[in-house]
Amino acid sequence: MTLSEQLSDLAARAKQVEDRAAAAQTKAKADLEAEVKDARDSAQAQADRLRNRAREGKGKISAWWDSVQRSWHDHLAAVRKGADDRKAAHDLKTRQRAAERADQDAAFAIDYAHAAIEEAQYAVLDADLAHREADELART
Repeated sequence: MTLSEQLSDLAARAKQVEDRAAAAQTKAKADLEAEVKDARDSAQAQADRLRNRAREGKGKISAWWDSVQRSWHDHLAAVRKGADDRKAAHDLKTRQRAAERADQDAAFAIDYAHAAIEEAQYAVLDADLAHREADELART
């Protein structure tokens, strides 16, 4: 898949996420719980693919991407633990604070995704420039 096709796939996935989030507002609790589990499993599978891709690309991708991947893996483990801890709370005030924190976490995750998209744009354009410069050198 070309870099441009990967970006198109990313845009389509973002639209799917938006649609699912909007639909979640009207779902029954049991359906929403199933949706949350599916999203968690999907995020974990994507993280696993990312980890495998970093491992396979060792020596081919920049070392700092490997570091980012490891940091992302650790971050996901902490987020999962926090979500599990929130579910264990049984009093109203604790649940309300947990809901507010979950809102803030979601907002920050969206901001993080925006930053990742900007970084992807930079990386794609930088790759295109690197190819063009290599082609120019090959011609001279």
